[in-house]
Amino acid sequence: MTRFVVVPQWQGSPAARAMLLVDGADAIAGDLPRTATTRVEVPAEAGESLETGIRRFSALTRVADALTAVLATDDEPALVIGGDCGVAVPAIAHAAAAHPTLAVVWFDAHGDLHTPETSPSGAFGGMALRATWAATPVPGSGALALDRAVLVGARDLDVAEAAYLATSGLHTIDVDAAADPAALVEAVAATGAEAIYIHVDLDVLDPAVLTAVALPTPFGLTLEQLTAAIAAARARLPLVGSSISGFVPASPAAAADDLGTILRIVGALA
Repeated sequence: MTRFVVVPQWQGSPAARAMLLVDGADAIAGDLPRTATTRVEVPAEAGESLETGIRRFSALTRVADALTAVLATDDEPALVIGGDCGVAVPAIAHAAAAHPTLAVVWFDAHGDLHTPETSPSGAFGGMALRATWAATPVPGSGALALDRAVLVGARDLDVAEAAYLATSGLHTIDVDAAADPAALVEAVAATGAEAIYIHVDLDVLDPAVLTAVALPTPFGLTLEQLTAAIAAARARLPLVGSSISGFVPASPAAAADDLGTILRIVGALA
C-alpha cells in the first residue's frame, strides 16, 4: 500500500511564481485518501543561504529534516507530493538507505544538474538531480550512485548542465526514445539495481497536456507515454518510493482543469 506525503515546498524553485507550488500541492492533496496522507509543514519564510550558495538554504534544511522524520515512521513506500523538485532528494536518500542498489528514474524537462557554483539562480530545484549523487549541504544529498540514475525527457539544459552531461556518463533518454517503454526498461536493467525510485516533474509533459507548470517546455511527453513508461519500469523492478513536483495552478479553477491528468500519474505511481 502506498502512503502519501504532501510537502508544499516552494523555496527550492527558481520560478517567479514559486509560491503557487503550495496551492498545487494542496490541490492534489484534496483528492488523496486522508487516512493515508501526511502533510509536512513548510516554513512560511523564505530562509537564508547561510553562505552555501543555495538560495533559501535554511528553510530547505528544515523541510528535508522534517520529511526524513515522517518517512522514517513507516516502511511502506511513499509518494511525495511537492512542491519543487528538491523534495525528492531526502526521499531518495530514505529509499537508498533501505535499498543500497537503488536506481532513480527522473522525468523532467530540465536537467536539474547544477551545483551551487554553476547555478545562475542559486535555486536548489535546479540542482536536485545532481545532488542525489553529489553531496551538498542539503540533507539527503549524495545518497545515490551516478550510474544508477536515468534522466528522461530533458530538453532544456543550461550551458553548464550540457557540458556536465557530455562528460558525466549519466544515462539519458530523450523524448523520442521515451515513447517506447522498452528504452526505459533497458536503461533501468543496465543499472543492476534491485529497486527503483521514480520522480516526475510535471513539466516533462508537453504543455498541450498540462500547462500549470513553472517552466513549460514544448515537445514533451504525452500523458500516455509517461504512464506507459512508469508501468514498464514498475514491471521490471519494485517501486520503493516516488515523487511528483512542479504543479503551479493560477487559480482553483485552473487546478481543477489539470487534476485529472495529475491523478492519472498518481495512480500510475501508487
